[in-house]
Amino acid sequence: MKVAILAPIAWRTPPRKYGPWEQVASNLTEGLLGQGIEVTLFATADSLTKAQLHHSSPAGYAENSTLDPKVEECLHISQVMELAADFDIIHNHFDFLPLTYAKLINTPMVTTIHGFSSPKIIPVYKKYNKHCFYVAISNSDRCSELDYVATVYNGIDTSHLHFSATGRDYLLYFGRIHPEKGAHLAIRIAKLTGKQLILAGLIQDQHYFTEHVLPHIDEGQIQYLGNVGPAERNDLLGGASALLHLIEFDEPFGLSVAEAMLCGTPVIAMNRGAMPELIRHGTTGFLVNDVLEAVQAVGHIHDLARDECHQWAKSKFTKEKMTEDYITVYRHILGC
Repeated sequence: MKVAILAPIAWRTPPRKYGPWEQVASNLTEGLLGQGIEVTLFATADSLTKAQLHHSSPAGYAENSTLDPKVEECLHISQVMELAADFDIIHNHFDFLPLTYAKLINTPMVTTIHGFSSPKIIPVYKKYNKHCFYVAISNSDRCSELDYVATVYNGIDTSHLHFSATGRDYLLYFGRIHPEKGAHLAIRIAKLTGKQLILAGLIQDQHYFTEHVLPHIDEGQIQYLGNVGPAERNDLLGGASALLHLIEFDEPFGLSVAEAMLCGTPVIAMNRGAMPELIRHGTTGFLVNDVLEAVQAVGHIHDLARDECHQWAKSKFTKEKMTEDYITVYRHILGC
């Protein structure tokens, strides 16, 4: 079986820091190679992989402001489509744009839908609904207007994250600094509970950061470490007493939630989107509906066993499990 993995190119694959779609594409590429499958990764030229690498863009356009995103996207997508006949399966992690080639090639295309940025993009998915194979990353993120071949949860490379049997006495916010991710709510909870809060993540909304986060940073109780990389991620996630994931939107997955639990850290999350699929309420964390419930959950966080968090995540959200599930999808499509 010859598989082409089409990664996004906003960031390097795998990303140096932020870049969840690139991270999943990387984990799957290396996982497939580990199962003896021939894989070609289409990503940026500076990407790191043991697979054969094809590239048109020298770097991620979010990392190099001299690159025009639309130009780089067009060159990148057209590259894999022009080589489509060389592969048994094309696995698209690049959202809806590659779908427009689907009727022009004979190679079946699997598209992992990593979420819908807007309802406005759904008509493109609908147009190619009968011609492509869609995979959801959670059951909650399935669109009722589309057909799906499977739900496959995102998988973590467990070699990069290690179990910590004991956490320290700080709460952690780990994610994009954006209103929908709830950093301001994490700050409120830290102040109401008197706990130290460490925030880490890419600033995606500068106005929100300046108005609602920065005024509270005192380098004591409330700290912001910036956009951190893999080494810091392991220490931060494993060291926290709990991850606060207080989303204000229906998040399709949430890699940091799975990563935290893999490290043994329970998660306090708003009961929205995929959170009920990721978190076992009362065992690996707490699903809450408002700030008051989150404050109460902080008081019970030490009632949870960190090893149960780890075992749950290890059974559901690893690179190996994701790879196995995608191989099942490929074989179903190819009839083998």
